[in-house]
Amino acid sequence: MTITITAFKRSPDGGKGLARDTRVRWALEEVGQPYEVRLVSHAEMKAPDHLAIQPFGQIPTYEDGSLCLFETGSIVFHLAERYPGLLPEDRDARARAITWMFAALNTVELPILELTTAKIFEADKPWSEERLPLVKDRVRARLDRLSAHLGAADWLDGAFSAGDLLMVSVLLRLRMSGILDEYQNLAAYVARGEARPAYGRAFAAQFAVNAPAPN
Repeated sequence: MTITITAFKRSPDGGKGLARDTRVRWALEEVGQPYEVRLVSHAEMKAPDHLAIQPFGQIPTYEDGSLCLFETGSIVFHLAERYPGLLPEDRDARARAITWMFAALNTVELPILELTTAKIFEADKPWSEERLPLVKDRVRARLDRLSAHLGAADWLDGAFSAGDLLMVSVLLRLRMSGILDEYQNLAAYVARGEARPAYGRAFAAQFAVNAPAPN
């Protein structure tokens, strides 16, 4: 049975690869698994059928036979465990790669999402101008440590892994802010992730859904 994931019928990012289904598409491309996509509208995300798979009414979801998953970290981890290509065979290296998966989603992404909230949803608040520099400083505090760890290496811990896939996906959210450009090694790290053929295929698939209709 073919794997099926869900994605926005019309992504808020306009096909820039920031919607979370891109992470799952990328992982599927890295492990060489075919998949189908069921596009859902914002209204359909809140319908009973979708809520039965994703209780919080979000995307993406993952269906493979009777198995239904949600949350990108869980889906990517499942794929990495089931198929070769995203986790090292060495036990300790494997554990470190999994740790970087958690770090990407729990330590690095949270302040980045806070920045998105501050810039988009709180911009009209009277305290926004004072708060924004504090939020940016919290992002930079995480990037300072991440940049120091990465140094001149290509990837976070040896070969490319699911940890890198999620970390690059998270850091891509900073591109529009300009903060990523303050860290040359992290900007180059993200560019290496984007240069992977599997990422290119995932991005193209997500963009195709959201590309403007020709005049």
